[in-house]
Amino acid sequence: MASSLDEALQRSNLSQSNQMEMLTFRLTDDQLYGINVFKIIEIIECPRRVDRMPNSHPAVKGALDFRGNALAVIDLSEAVGLPTKDFHHELAYIIICEYNRSLTAFIVQAPDTLLTRSWQDIHKPEGVNALSLVAIAYADSGEAIMLLDIETILAQVVGIERDLSSVAMTEVEGKGRGRHVLVVDDSRTAIMLMQSVLDKMGFTYTAMMSADKALEYLEKEYDRVDLVISDIEMPGMDGFTFTRTLREHGNYKDLKVILHSSMSNPSNQLKAEQAGANKFVAKFDPDSLSKEIFSLVEA
Repeated sequence: MASSLDEALQRSNLSQSNQMEMLTFRLTDDQLYGINVFKIIEIIECPRRVDRMPNSHPAVKGALDFRGNALAVIDLSEAVGLPTKDFHHELAYIIICEYNRSLTAFIVQAPDTLLTRSWQDIHKPEGVNALSLVAIAYADSGEAIMLLDIETILAQVVGIERDLSSVAMTEVEGKGRGRHVLVVDDSRTAIMLMQSVLDKMGFTYTAMMSADKALEYLEKEYDRVDLVISDIEMPGMDGFTFTRTLREHGNYKDLKVILHSSMSNPSNQLKAEQAGANKFVAKFDPDSLSKEIFSLVEA
């Protein structure tokens, strides 16, 4: 029991030290990929039979009964344009993850190992036009580890709710006029979804794809910014560290901050509060996001 508690505390402390523990795994190109362990619920051997769902994306191989829940089973290789994994005839594994308050089952070729890396050692690829690739890290061997933009993949494969409900629209439409929001996220898809909400609320906004760039922007334009909405998982500096940096800066200590993440586990609410964020909102729920934005700008 003590060792389990120590492990839990160690992982919790990662959020206070700008570090991320990742599980590495391989897809059908035999390349090394990585995923944040905080998003992983379980790893199981892939069954040879998965019941197909009609009219679904080709990468959706069917549904899986997991603890009484029907999960979409997505071939992650096919979802990013690689050859599909022949799980009917070859050994494969399923990584069950929690994204955006929902569980999804991803087929991978094989899990590899656990690694801890500082976000400072995880880099946004420059000059690479690959929508599904968000960052690159390196294994101890020097092999590159590709970190995928799962939000973009899920948006393309199963879809993500983009629009405010009619009830929410009535409550928040135009409420942001005359106010400016700084959006910080390394996912183009996430930025696009947030901009859709902000447009409907009447805000102007500036989007930055890293915390470092956001800090540079604030040095010049702080007086314009009424609210910051930041992702948590970002190369260079994560959202927890970014928020603590704002709170330690004399000019920014009272700036209103929403941490907005696909790491929707309730424990991240506490971590966001400890970092100094005003709100934590799990991606992507347009109504919840608009409600929390409204509550802060009207306070």
